[in-house]
Amino acid sequence: MKNTEVLDFVLKAISDRHGEDTEAYDMRGISILSDFFVVTSAGSNRQLHAIANSIVDEAHENNYTDYRIEGTRDSNWLLLDLGDVVVNIFTREAREFYNLEKLWADGKKLEIKED
Repeated sequence: MKNTEVLDFVLKAISDRHGEDTEAYDMRGISILSDFFVVTSAGSNRQLHAIANSIVDEAHENNYTDYRIEGTRDSNWLLLDLGDVVVNIFTREAREFYNLEKLWADGKKLEIKED
């Protein structure tokens, strides 16, 4: 599966669960870790996990099983590593605290079309 197809189903899953302030960065040629980085916020810990579960469901629907999840049930930040696409899901407070977007400032911020 192409990395852009993975990015597409990730963004769909986030949108379906009402992720907030979603940003995606094209890091091809800049980072050796991943081609795309995505960050989104959730209004609660429960929504954070619903977004992560939605991404996993979309991955399975697309026959994509190459992923890992970092974080626990009580985490305010979950990281989903889908190979060429890395997704960070935060509660609003955790996102403000960690401010990961500054790490990706060299990447191209992608325009995300809302459905």
